[in-house]
Amino acid sequence: MSALPEALAGLSTPAYVYELSELDASHARLRSFLPAPSALYYSLKANPHVRLVRRLRELGCRAEVSSTGELSAAVEAGFAAGEVLYSGPAKRDEDLGTALMCGVRHFSVDSPQGLQQLDAVAGRYRARARYLLRVNAEQPVPGVGLAMTGVPSQFGADAGWIEADPGRFVGYRHLDLDGLHLYMATNLDSEDRLVEQFAIGIDAADRLQRRLGVPLLRLDLGGGFGAPYARHGSLPGYPGLAGRLAALLTAAFPSWRAGVPEVVFESGRYLTATCGTLVTRVLDVKQSHGKRIVVVDSGINHLGGMSGLRRVPQIHPDLANPGATDGDVGEAGEAGEAGEAMVTGPLCTPLDTWSRSGATPDFRAGDLAVIPNVGAYGLSASLALFLGHPMPTEVVTDGGQVVEATRLAVRRERTRLDSATAVLT
Repeated sequence: MSALPEALAGLSTPAYVYELSELDASHARLRSFLPAPSALYYSLKANPHVRLVRRLRELGCRAEVSSTGELSAAVEAGFAAGEVLYSGPAKRDEDLGTALMCGVRHFSVDSPQGLQQLDAVAGRYRARARYLLRVNAEQPVPGVGLAMTGVPSQFGADAGWIEADPGRFVGYRHLDLDGLHLYMATNLDSEDRLVEQFAIGIDAADRLQRRLGVPLLRLDLGGGFGAPYARHGSLPGYPGLAGRLAALLTAAFPSWRAGVPEVVFESGRYLTATCGTLVTRVLDVKQSHGKRIVVVDSGINHLGGMSGLRRVPQIHPDLANPGATDGDVGEAGEAGEAGEAMVTGPLCTPLDTWSRSGATPDFRAGDLAVIPNVGAYGLSASLALFLGHPMPTEVVTDGGQVVEATRLAVRRERTRLDSATAVLT
């Protein structure tokens, strides 16, 4: 979005703008690359904004959550709790209790301890739950920056452990094994890499099904579908993925097309990345030690601040000037660009730096700057509480028309100290 829709004239900054029609297009594109039949979960960790979650529910996605906060967002968006998959490598008893009371009956579990815990909590709530056993395959996917399995990890039980001692993973009083969960890596833009990781997962599932002695009703192969982040660009295509995956599945699970097991995938980033744009305003432009410095009213408190995603301090976002006219500078990298600049946010720390050098438009104080492809891992993955700046406005548009404008609010509430756990709740 190098130009803002007329409906956003006078927009207060900073602001995230989410376009629902782009969400529709991303969903249709991803579905076209997946084998049929298969189901698709939306991972709320990418963006839990209720309007986006609701639209993805309307498009046919299921919901995958990993906290009670995400569960609340899914339910508010219209998902029945019984349709939700609750995952994550560590869950407190109170988290499980809240989920079960809400009606969640489907969990991903990573270890025998996790199974014992879920079994005990389900028993206390007189509930029967289903679980996907998350598997840490032995073989990592080569060439990925953020691997979740195939390495020492909090995610899943090692496949060799399950094979050596299958009895520890089945036979619980209040639980039924539903299938296996194999999410191995994230943000892959190569079809070959995706096929490689799915092949590792399918092979592991084939072996483990025989060892566990329980038929798999569901095979969750995860995702890892890549997307540009805060840079210009389009979603990658995987034109051969469906056919290649179908062949792998047929070889290992001949009845998969009949739904035995049901094959499911997950995505957050691919579905939401391109629907989001961050609009910020230039506060200052100056020279320092021979370098141009552009200071804007947003920073790592709103974008790229989550160090666990390896985005601190330099994410090198692309900035465009939506107010540029003929002869002015538009997007970074175009003819007539002003050259390199250091781009920083308003926070009182030298870490609040988006880029220390890079082609940047000829911004002046008061200009708007827009950053594309930040619908995933934007505000909710940033340091929003650091230094107490106001939250950005979040604007939802559909076809360029404003549907909703809201702002998150944080407030401090009195609570009590639970003497049994010594944890503030």
